[in-house]
Amino acid sequence: MRTEQDMMNLILSTAREDERIRAVILGGSRTNPDAPKDQFQDYDIIYIVRDIDSFTADHSWVDRFGPRIMMQMPEAKVLPPADNTGHFIYLMQFQDGNRIDLTLMPEGRLLQLDSLNVLLLDKDGSIPPLQAPSNRDYLVKPPSAQQFADICNEFWWICLNISKGLWRRELPYAMFMYEQINRNVLLTMLNWSVGVRTDFTVSTGKAGKYLERYLTPEEWREFTATYTDADYEHIWQALFGMCDLFRKQAVFVAEHFGFAYPHEDDARVMAYMKRTP
Repeated sequence: MRTEQDMMNLILSTAREDERIRAVILGGSRTNPDAPKDQFQDYDIIYIVRDIDSFTADHSWVDRFGPRIMMQMPEAKVLPPADNTGHFIYLMQFQDGNRIDLTLMPEGRLLQLDSLNVLLLDKDGSIPPLQAPSNRDYLVKPPSAQQFADICNEFWWICLNISKGLWRRELPYAMFMYEQINRNVLLTMLNWSVGVRTDFTVSTGKAGKYLERYLTPEEWREFTATYTDADYEHIWQALFGMCDLFRKQAVFVAEHFGFAYPHEDDARVMAYMKRTP
C-alpha cells in the first residue's frame, strides 16, 4: 500500500505539472483533529481548474493515480441524478487500498469551503486565507422548539407505518420505514441529547459513527438492540426498544430546553401498536 507521503506527492505533482490545475485543497477526515487515523481514510481533494471540459472529455487522465478496483463519477450518472453545480467528482478506490475522492471545481466558481479544508497549493494566490482546520462546521447544533416538535411528530407517525407493515407482513416496507426513516429520526434526537451533555461542542460524525464515544454503556446497549434481523417478532421487540430509547432521550432534551414533549401522542401510538389486529 502506498504511504501517505507517496499519495500526497502524487496528488501535488499532478497539480504542479498540469497548468490547468491552479490550486489544491485537502479536506475530510485527514484534516479533522478528532477523526481516528487509519488505513481507510480517503484523500478528499479539490482541484481548482481551468477548462474543466478538457478533463471530463477523456477520463483516462485519472489513470495516473494508479490501478483501480473501481471508480464512480456521480456527475455522469442518471441515478441518482447529478447535482449539476458545475463541478465534477471522481471517486476512486485503488487496488492497493488507497482511495481518492477528487473534485474538480472551475476557477472562479469555488463553492463554499468548510472548516476542515486546508490549502495545499495556490499557483495564483487567489484562494482566501483559511482558518486552522477544525470540525466546527460539523458540531451538533441545538434544536429550535419547532424542530424538536417536528422530529417527535415524525418519529411517532412513522411508528404507525412500521406497525402497519409488520401486521401486513410487508417486510421491505416495514424495514424501509424502520431503518431508512425512523433510524435517522432517532439519530437526530440522540445527537441533540449528546449536544446537551457536551454543551454542543462535539460532532458525532457522519450517520452518528462516533455516537458510542458520547453515550453511556447502557445507552449504547439500548441503541445496538434497535438493530434486528428479518424475524417479525424480533422487529417488534426492536421497535419497542427504539421507542423507549427515543422517549428517554427526547424527554431529556425537552426538559433541558423547556420544550413540550408529546406524551399523549406517545401513549396513543404505543397503545395502538400493542393491539393485535
